[in-house]
Amino acid sequence: MNGATGQSDKTLYVGDIVTMDDENTIAEALVVSGDRIEFVGNLAAARDAAGPEARVVELGDKALLPGFVDGHGHLGLETLFHRHVSLDPPPVGTVESMADLKAALAAGLEQGSLVDGWLLGRNYDDAMLSEARQPTRADLDEVSAEVPIAIGHASGHLGVLNSAALQALGFDENTVDPDGGVIRRREGSREPDGVLEEKAWIENALPRLPRPTPAELIQDLAAAQELYLSYGWTTIQEGATIPALMELLQAGNKAGLLKADVVMFPKEPEAPEQVKDLHPDDGYNGRLRVGGVKVILDGSPQGRTAWLSEPYFRAPNGEPDSYRGYPAYPDEEVDTMVAAAHKQGWQVLAHCNGDAAIQQFIDAARHARADAGRDGTDRDFVIIHSQTAREDQLDAMRDVGLMPSFFVTHVYFWGDWHRDVVLGPERGSRISPTRSALDRGIRFTTHNDTPILPPWPMTLVWAAVVRKTRSGQVLGDDQRISVEQALRAITIDAAYQYGEEAHKGSLEPGKRADLVILSANPYDVDPQELRDLVVRETISRGETVYSG
Repeated sequence: MNGATGQSDKTLYVGDIVTMDDENTIAEALVVSGDRIEFVGNLAAARDAAGPEARVVELGDKALLPGFVDGHGHLGLETLFHRHVSLDPPPVGTVESMADLKAALAAGLEQGSLVDGWLLGRNYDDAMLSEARQPTRADLDEVSAEVPIAIGHASGHLGVLNSAALQALGFDENTVDPDGGVIRRREGSREPDGVLEEKAWIENALPRLPRPTPAELIQDLAAAQELYLSYGWTTIQEGATIPALMELLQAGNKAGLLKADVVMFPKEPEAPEQVKDLHPDDGYNGRLRVGGVKVILDGSPQGRTAWLSEPYFRAPNGEPDSYRGYPAYPDEEVDTMVAAAHKQGWQVLAHCNGDAAIQQFIDAARHARADAGRDGTDRDFVIIHSQTAREDQLDAMRDVGLMPSFFVTHVYFWGDWHRDVVLGPERGSRISPTRSALDRGIRFTTHNDTPILPPWPMTLVWAAVVRKTRSGQVLGDDQRISVEQALRAITIDAAYQYGEEAHKGSLEPGKRADLVILSANPYDVDPQELRDLVVRETISRGETVYSG
């Protein structure tokens, strides 16, 4: 940096300005005045606009881009899981076998990493364990039979309890499977084996696990936000907001803790009560707003609980060859929820991984539009994940007016697993069909679904562009997209998903000064090196909120 600060509140950025505007202009300079972008264009005109007292930032080999906009994630869950023992496999963590998993938990126990007397773990992944199986209560009992232990799957849709935890939460041979969930049993018995699927985990176990104190949660919220800011996110999503998380985020907002914009989507069936005094169109209160509602219609493809129209390539857990996963709700209930939300003018985000769940939501959206008597926009209904969307379903998304948000980093993290175990070669090669969506003129976003994966924006871009798996194989070469298209999915198109494209998502005069400085211009590096780019600075509403 050079130049005098003086009394000016203006900053002049000089170098590669990647605007993400309609023409994808690369400008020479940009001027920020207060919390807004004042000028974008050539250097001489920018100097005139900035004036002699402006602070000058010479970018050199770095590049300035719009702040990244989170298409889907869970700031609240990242907060709640902050104190959980990491069970992530590489490249996030180090757990590659059942022995590694037990060792990580044992280390946490020895270090006293307990939450109200419980040992909690996050992001174990049977797909990446050398044994290629789920851990069970018996495995966790080897770590401790006395201390309650609960660990969550990398998908967020399954969990495992040891014997002490099962007893504490009241799971036994008499416990009935909830609708939309499964309590796995020991062979030849009704006794739980410790593995809980879908609503058995998400609704009957996870909400009942102990949590840190309110003061600790505020600290954990600050740490979770810092993680996002360090990767350039200036708009963050809390994508399934239960009442406790809404209270936490409101407390953080009131205390002035939030440094990025946070958009909440209360989860059905709690949503009507939560949003009755917080209409989604009211805009931001400080840094926080309600964006609409969230429904979860099926499970996880890597956990093999997603709802498919055709059987899994390899059925899990002794299921018959005809096993296709299962829905979270019957059609009638989904129709009712979606129609009620749409009638109120709320955006509906629907978690749909399997193509049967995608079809259920397409049908519900079609019915909701007809009941409301209006066409609306393509962002009224957002299909989160859209992993297995078929070609005919993309046609329907275009015709009915739905916007997909693709979990495209699945290609790298679970692409081999999808091809070889979950979906088979043909369906597996089409996960996150971004090129097929573009060919139909469908606008879309991409996401990491944090805390399922870290909030790595350039890994999202890299995955969409090169589509390589962990083994280095290309999965779905025909679904590759360009660097520009991949960047738009986390900038201007993501802002469009939120209905905020007039204020953010591109670097244009009058928009908010939400900016990120990358270590290099993404257009100038080998596509294979995109994920190596790092964030040097994050600016939100004109203020530096991260510098690294």
